[in-house]
Amino acid sequence: MGEAPAFCFDNLQSGFGFKSKGFETSADVGDKTFVIGGANTDSTSYIGVQIYDKSTGNWVIPTVLGSKPKPCKGHSAIVLNEDRIMIIIRGSTADDCIWFLEVDTKYVKELKKVLGTEVVAWSKGTTGDAEKPVVISGPSGVGKGTLINMLMKEFPSMFGFSVSHTTRAPRGNENNGVHYHFTDRSVMEKDIKDGKFLEFASVHGNLYGTSIEAVEAVADSGKRCILDIDVQGARSVRASSLDAIFIFFCPPSMRKLEERLRARGTETEEQILKRLRNAEAEIEQGKSSGIFDHILYNDNLEECYENLKKLLGLDGSAPTNHKPSPKGIDLPLNHSVSKIDNKILINCETTELGTASKNLIVLDVLPLKGGAPGRTRGLNVYSIDSFSDGLNEKLS
Repeated sequence: MGEAPAFCFDNLQSGFGFKSKGFETSADVGDKTFVIGGANTDSTSYIGVQIYDKSTGNWVIPTVLGSKPKPCKGHSAIVLNEDRIMIIIRGSTADDCIWFLEVDTKYVKELKKVLGTEVVAWSKGTTGDAEKPVVISGPSGVGKGTLINMLMKEFPSMFGFSVSHTTRAPRGNENNGVHYHFTDRSVMEKDIKDGKFLEFASVHGNLYGTSIEAVEAVADSGKRCILDIDVQGARSVRASSLDAIFIFFCPPSMRKLEERLRARGTETEEQILKRLRNAEAEIEQGKSSGIFDHILYNDNLEECYENLKKLLGLDGSAPTNHKPSPKGIDLPLNHSVSKIDNKILINCETTELGTASKNLIVLDVLPLKGGAPGRTRGLNVYSIDSFSDGLNEKLS
């Protein structure tokens, strides 16, 4: 069993003229050495990143994207392939102990071109998969809001909405994190530049948008995220890294759509005509742009709803693939890490009733999906109580 290419050492000479008193890890990827970690004054380590370029002999502090791990009692690093490093946090909570530092993924490469600097990106690891988010678009009056409400009423524990961000001030009883994530314009503009938003728009001088983190939070709760956005927003989401299902709702005809808008009795003649003009443009884009995977015609509400459920696998013809929220991994403070092929082996040492024992946690990283700026999902985890002759069979 070979040890992974991960190194723990104390008092690392950083290349910037100072030494660390805490543990740092070093991982070689291509012609670069990534030095991860640093010491805080309270005997914990923070997760900083430095890069030593072996081809030039220079040290670089990269632009670090994404939410990084919290200060911890130490960590291990292991190179998975040429584009990412797995970080295992010591003494962390069960749902916060596996992280990935992306160093040369597609997302990182794109941001390097945009920012013109060295870039690395953090992504939190979670076990299991998540259902694909559902992006729903359609012109005003087509009935998409009614169809979404029907879906939420019949399957209340299966679907959820992401909380949007805005730079406008809260109104009345609006609560931060519930109605909107209220933020400063400078912060949101930086996050947009860093690729953290799926879509955004300026409305009456304020920014509104959907962040990747907001969509991931819905998946973390075990629900499938619904995004009700316009065609331009759907275009932005399609161009992003989010793997989603795109559905466009069409009226049976413009005449029917006009009848529905007038029947609502909520708008002036001028507003109705404007909505009809916008609807014609949206329908043309929805049908011809290649953005949407499915187009549903809402001629009969009940039939359209049944077709929607069929697309989402909820009509009874196939088992409902409702995934629970991901579970964490309980890691003791003392553990060592090694690697065999696509499996990460965590050797845990525990003490019960005065007796020391060892068990092995196995992380199968072959089915990994996603990544920065969202979660890295698909970790397959199982444990082995003790070393045995059957270990190689379990790992094969």
